This record gives sequence, structure tokens and C-alpha cells, in this order.
Amino acid sequence: MPYTYESWLRRAKELRPPDSHHINGVDVSGHGDGYVVISPRDGQALARVADAGQAEVDLAVTAARRAFDRGPWPKLAPAERGQVLLRLADLLEEHRAELALTISLEMGKPISDAYGIELRAAISTFRWYGQLADKLRDESPHTPNDALALVTREPAGVVGAVVPWNFPLTLASWKLAPALAAGCTVVLKPSEMSPLSALTLGRLASEAGLPPGVLNVISGDGPVAGRALGLHPGVDVLAFTGSTAVGRHFLRYAADSNLKRVWLELGGKSPNIILPDAPDLGRAAATAAWGIFFNQGEMCTAPSRLLVHRSVADQVVDAVTERADTLRVGDPLDPATEMGPLVGAGHLERVLEHIGDGVADGADLRTGGERVLSDSGGSFLQPTVFERVPVESRLAREEVFGPVLSVFVFDELDEAVTLANDTAYGLAAGLWTSDLSAAHQVSRRLKAGTVWVNCYEEGDLTVPFGGMKQSGNGRDKSAHAIEKYTELKTTWIQL
Repeated sequence: MPYTYESWLRRAKELRPPDSHHINGVDVSGHGDGYVVISPRDGQALARVADAGQAEVDLAVTAARRAFDRGPWPKLAPAERGQVLLRLADLLEEHRAELALTISLEMGKPISDAYGIELRAAISTFRWYGQLADKLRDESPHTPNDALALVTREPAGVVGAVVPWNFPLTLASWKLAPALAAGCTVVLKPSEMSPLSALTLGRLASEAGLPPGVLNVISGDGPVAGRALGLHPGVDVLAFTGSTAVGRHFLRYAADSNLKRVWLELGGKSPNIILPDAPDLGRAAATAAWGIFFNQGEMCTAPSRLLVHRSVADQVVDAVTERADTLRVGDPLDPATEMGPLVGAGHLERVLEHIGDGVADGADLRTGGERVLSDSGGSFLQPTVFERVPVESRLAREEVFGPVLSVFVFDELDEAVTLANDTAYGLAAGLWTSDLSAAHQVSRRLKAGTVWVNCYEEGDLTVPFGGMKQSGNGRDKSAHAIEKYTELKTTWIQL
């Protein structure tokens, strides 16, 4: 970390985040008085930003439509589009400290993670797709001698991208970079709780050389701006990351409008299975703790269900609990902080409600479960561990989206797999074992889009990411993400 706590505090006082939409390459104030973005760090106002209604959504979609139908972006050579994305990656690197600070202030991510993890991921994503842009291939299937068949991938059109607050730039980049590389134009709506970093990204994209209208960023809430984007007939593809409940709304919006394609990356209740032959039980326990407490547990892939074999359960749970008790919760601007506040007071209350329901349902609260640092005005919560969680309880079945771990003990491997799959979700899973056969066999049986073996949250941009069941459809990351933003066209030429 190249900056000290004092320097981050000083930068925070000097920060002047953008407060208007970025549409057609220019700032647009919009109607009304806007709304106030509150920092979960101290409960204080960060900025008053423009609030998009139907008029602003129409303006942004019209700009994107014009840029796609008449502008140069879809017609550019792929290598030229790639160069613009590479310039954008360079600008993100240049503004890395400013963007990390903005994220830390708007959603509570510890500054070390915002700078070292979130910005690294966003920068890498634009670079990766910038380098991929001119390496995509069309097809020419074998045909009879009197014909020629071409299968081409063409940009799908205008993309509406709606992303959440927990990784505001990482998840935006996972949508934007492949869509732009494919030649699409985009309207991005970040969460109303974390719009400032995305609005900054929109301005940097224009500075990097994206033509007007190619990337438009609007701030506003889901029931108004998100709904208007989902229903808009000028949007060809809708890409959403967020809750399963809101994902259902976007499917309805598509059905009620132009049957736009909807790609969903939704919630999770991910199992993390530790077998007694795990190669390193200490590392398995440490990773289990890191996984649920990283980013305050506000992560769709968080390993919120720890499934541990009875023979090693005490050892593993003791280690996780000790880590929970020693984790440094504090000001997200302090580089030494390991867990910051939850995103806001409302979300903190919802997580506390889940904790209360867990106790009422008979789960044993091993540690945590209380609000802390309340004098700061921030939304801080103790890392929390439950044991003996009833399998039919809300705590066992619903996504908490906070630093709350539920522990389950099993005796047989089949029991663990059955318990792991006993959920409406299917986003991710973890497995710890030294048995190569068990690793392969269990991974195949787990209903999850990603299975990590002897690790968790590992991988890079070469591999796809997404879910099964009610965790969504389609894939972010990798070359497969391009498929969401392109249409296949067959041209058959009779010779």
C-alpha cells in the first residue's frame, strides 16, 4: 500500500466526486434535486448526485442507439476498439488512488482491498479484453463444393448494464469490457448506493477515446431507473448482477417489452466442504474465515455455509472463531483495517435481523452478532459464526450478504454433497481434500458454476464465472462473455 492512513484521510477531505450523469460524452444534471449518497464509514453525506428518471434513461438509450446505428464504434476494426480499452485501463491505473478512495468511502470496502484487489481487477479486465478484441474468430463450416457458408459474430446492439454496490468497478468492468470489445454501446446504471466510482469511470472512458454515446453512465435507483432501462425497447441486451428477486423483475421487464436478452448473475449460498484429509487444515480454516469476512461478507460467492467433517470440526471451527475474534474491524481508510462497515444502515439492520432469526430458530451463536463502533456513525458489525444451524432455517437457506458464517457438521461424503446441493442457489462451492478421485467426483456432483478445490476465490480472466439454478445464467469473464453481447449470423452463398 503506497499511502498512509493520514494521507488517505487528507485525500478524502479533498475528494470532489462527480455528481451528474455522463450521457453522450458530456455531463448531464438531469431533473430534480437528486439524492444524497451516504458513506457507511461515518453516516455522513458524501455527495448529492443526479437521479435518473424516465427522461434521463430515454436520453441515455437514445445516445447509445445513435452511437450503435450511426456511429463509428461498431464499424471500427477490432484492434482499434482494443486500443481504446487499453487506454482506458491506463487511465484507471493513473487514477487508481482516487477510484479506490471513492469506493472505500461510498461502500465501506477497506482501502487496502479497494486499491489492491478491486482496482487491480478492473484494470486487468479492460486490458484483457482490449488484447482479446482482435483475436475473436468467425467460422466457415465445410460445405458442398457449390456453396460457401459463413458464421459471423456481430455486436448485439445497445446493452443495459445494471451492477451492484459490493464490487462497483470490478462487476461493471466484467460487463463493459466484453460488450465494448464486441462493438456494442452501453448504458450503465450502478447501484444508487455506490454511483460515484462508476460516474468517474464514464468520464475516463470518454477521455480514453470512446466516441460519444458509446458508454453512458446514469445514477438512480432500481425501481425507477433500473425498471425504465429493463423495459426500454431501445435496449437489446440487459446484463444484471444482483439479487435473485431483482433478477426476476428484469425477466418480467423483458417479457413485457421487446423480449431483450437478459443475462443474470444473482445470489448465492455457497457451501465450503472440508474433508478430514484436507492437505492443510490450518489453511482450509483460514481460507474459510477469509472467504466469509472478506468484503464484509458482501459477496455473492461468499462461502457462507461451512460443511466440515465431524472428526475435524472442533479444530476447524475453533480456528475460524479465533480468526473472527481477532479480525480488525475499523475505519476503511486505515490500511490496517481488515473489515470495514456494511454498505449502509438499512443493510446492517437486515443482517442483524438474520442474526436474530438464527438465534430464535435454535442456532448456537459462537461469536459476534453485535453492532460495533456505533459512536463513529458507521454501519459496523462483528464477524459472526453460528454452529448447529437448523437446515430449514432462514439462516441456512437465505443469502445474508454479510459477515455471518453458518457451520454444519457431517459424517459421510454423500451427506455433505446432499447438504451442499440443498439450496436454491448454484453459484460457487469449495472442496478441501487430498483425494484426487474425490476431488473430481465431488466437483462433478456439486451444482455450482465454479468449484474451487483446496482454495477459494481463485482464478483469472481466462475462466468463465456465473451460476446455475437461481444464481443466474450466462457467464462473465473469459472469451465466453463475448457470447452475451453478440449475435450469430449465418450467410449461405450459392456458388
